[in-house]
Amino acid sequence: MSATSGTVDAPDEAAPLADWHRRSPDEIFGGLESSDDGLAASMAATRLAELGPNELEEAAGTSKLALIWAQISSVMVLILIGAGVLSLLLGKYLESGAIFAIVVLFAALGFYQEYRAEQAIAALRRMAVASARITRDGRITSVPVAELVPGDVVHLDAGTVVPADLRLIEVASLRIEEAALTGESEPVDKQVEAI
Repeated sequence: MSATSGTVDAPDEAAPLADWHRRSPDEIFGGLESSDDGLAASMAATRLAELGPNELEEAAGTSKLALIWAQISSVMVLILIGAGVLSLLLGKYLESGAIFAIVVLFAALGFYQEYRAEQAIAALRRMAVASARITRDGRITSVPVAELVPGDVVHLDAGTVVPADLRLIEVASLRIEEAALTGESEPVDKQVEAI
């Protein structure tokens, strides 16, 4: 299976290709100055310099202090703090102590779960696909996914993670698992015709 990468972030000369999913592969190749032989290495280097790497911008991780503050300022914790203060004012010291202990445990458990979730997401990012098979200068080669640019011809095999937005140009019984994007539980058949 082959596909050409093409996104709305294509170079200025390809701006008319903003609706690339509605165009034929020949129109895409013409607009991106590419072909079945892929881009020339020099053109790919120029586009990489102009457009930057093919990677999602990572938001800065939430600090530990911000995670703790989010737990303490949640509605449930504020209600419990209010109940603890009210119990303290009424002289119910044992109940007040129990409520504040629950607040501390609730905040600590919430912080721990949020922190672990952020660590798991970071680990998943590190496991992301590292390279893609493409055609450049008429030769099939492997490049880091971050170096893909609009106009590259990407080759997908069974089990391959799709490394970028692609316009399919040739398929043989291609089915894509899109659950992460659409929530559909069944793989979806793909075609090369314009949508």
